[in-house]
Amino acid sequence: MATKTDSEALRPAEPSRADNLRGALFMLAGMFVFAAVDAMAKYLTDYLPPLQIVWARYLGLFAGVVLLIGVRGFIIMKSRHRPLQLVRGVVAAMSATLFIIGLNYVALADAIAVTFIAPLVVTILGALVLGERVGPHRWTATIIGFLGTLVVIRPGFASFHFGLIFPFAAAILFAVRQIISRYISHRDRTATTVAYTSLTTTFLLTCAMPFVWMPIEPAHLFIVLAAMSLLSALGEVLVIRALEIGLAVFVSPLHYTIIIWASLYGFLLFGQFPDLWTWIGAAIITASGLYVMHRERKRQISDA
Repeated sequence: MATKTDSEALRPAEPSRADNLRGALFMLAGMFVFAAVDAMAKYLTDYLPPLQIVWARYLGLFAGVVLLIGVRGFIIMKSRHRPLQLVRGVVAAMSATLFIIGLNYVALADAIAVTFIAPLVVTILGALVLGERVGPHRWTATIIGFLGTLVVIRPGFASFHFGLIFPFAAAILFAVRQIISRYISHRDRTATTVAYTSLTTTFLLTCAMPFVWMPIEPAHLFIVLAAMSLLSALGEVLVIRALEIGLAVFVSPLHYTIIIWASLYGFLLFGQFPDLWTWIGAAIITASGLYVMHRERKRQISDA
């Protein structure tokens, strides 16, 4: 009679088809929510400085972390990589701030399309920093993805807007944040990482508030800020839950659906709709990212 090896016994069970479907629904809901959060942030850029908007955006997650600490205690703050956790928080604050600065200058869908480069940057950093194996297929897909980003940004052309540099830089920092997450994920729990990121970003942004604070006027901005903060926390929970339930390589590609909602919000709220070149560039980047995920899945299967 065949018996399981120790490694097979310890290996987590593969998510079922139903689990993957549930995870996909959570991810789709998360992208819908995050697109709404970004739309609110863009609206607020007409009234408030970026740092104040980012600060408000993280308050909902901060409140959730404080509640979690109250329920489970400071045990969730126990980390084997505390310096890296703090660095991740700093990088998260910088990335979010740069993205919202970009929203002040360019259309919502254009800014989000540029950030699609992040998974490809993760591939590069994974090879250079973590020593991950990256074959010629993935390198080719990464290069094509960067070409897709150039189609969206169009440097040197009349349609180029310098504001696109900000979401591009935000995507690079987001990729750095993901690499840090990969490195520490084997020793620290997800709840620990979320807690450190929330507390670090909130502390840093709170320290900056006396220097950038502007009165919140008109009064309806309080409602927008509160909704953005709560929805941002909800989006984080939805995405984390999606990755917990479903297979990462199955649910992660659904991140790209955010461009659909961003385009809809941008059109309805700001009268902005991506031009043909933005759609072409986003499609190239998306296809490249999906192929990289496909190759990553094959590599995981061969290593199993």
